Amino acid sequence: MSSSPIVAEQLVRHFGTGDNIVKAVDGVDLEVHSGEIFGLLGPNGAGKSTIVRMLTTLLKPTSGSAHVAGFDVVGEADKVRRSIGVALQDAAIDPLMTGRELLNLQAVLYGLSKSAGRQRGDELLERVGLTAAAERRVGTYSGGMRRRLDLALSLVHQPSVLFLDEPTTGLDPMSRLTLWEEVRKLNQSGTTVLLTTQYLEEADQLADRIAIVDHGHIVRAGVPRDLKARVGSPTLFVNVDQTHVDAARGILGRHGELRPSAEGTLGVGLARGAEDVAAVVRALDEAGIKVRHLELNEPSLDDVFAEATGHRLEGAGSRLLEPGAGGPPGRGKRGRGKPRGGRR
Repeated sequence: MSSSPIVAEQLVRHFGTGDNIVKAVDGVDLEVHSGEIFGLLGPNGAGKSTIVRMLTTLLKPTSGSAHVAGFDVVGEADKVRRSIGVALQDAAIDPLMTGRELLNLQAVLYGLSKSAGRQRGDELLERVGLTAAAERRVGTYSGGMRRRLDLALSLVHQPSVLFLDEPTTGLDPMSRLTLWEEVRKLNQSGTTVLLTTQYLEEADQLADRIAIVDHGHIVRAGVPRDLKARVGSPTLFVNVDQTHVDAARGILGRHGELRPSAEGTLGVGLARGAEDVAAVVRALDEAGIKVRHLELNEPSLDDVFAEATGHRLEGAGSRLLEPGAGGPPGRGKRGRGKPRGGRR
């Protein structure tokens, strides 16, 4: 058996009976390596949360097997639970209790002494930035504060493996960035993290490797950078004065294949990737061609998802290199994420 902290083989979960069976997860193979952040990316209803619930012993698989922290999720469920931390998006928290009270209670449930529990609670409150709100009832917390408390509660017993189910859903951009930073710090300290998300940027920014989930299947898996590279090279759109269009087209053609673009804008697929941007700008400048606007559209995880499934996730955007008028709307967002196998 693999020594990886999370291993699943042909994991299946069906709901219903007879003619009303719903195949929520259908033959998933998954391996998460020690010390990495692994992302399950997909739309609502894709099966991400069902996979997490099976791996965290909250749902029994219909068939297949899974081991977490070296223990079977069915036959050794109690050992799994004591080895992992879990923060679910629908976690039930008593709104009348304070943040400190909830952490103390969690410590008791995991067998910590009263003094050790208080000390651990204080450490975690400081870590997630909730010390000032420790004596407030949780019902008064904002969404971002609740998610940070969820994270703290999942860390009371210092788990080696952490599961985060849609950790930033509903959060404002600043709260999302704050939570990302906490996840990175945890990972840097040696915690293996598996998170689910429907946000392209979140998978790109956080995950070392990802699996794209659609209709209960893993349709693509790997490092985000590599998955995007397989879709195609980035496209550089350049807006120049109309009198220089022909000359600019000749220069761009030396750096890759010219691509369709909006009127007044030239597009080129950069053969050597984004590193060619500086060379293109330098060549245009040496030819006396003033660039009014630049936009680099790199293949995105949304492009990867579309190539694999025939439809898109919401949330793709573009990266502007320089403000200015003109240029076509962007296709995708930059980013970076192997399960074994996976269904296509």
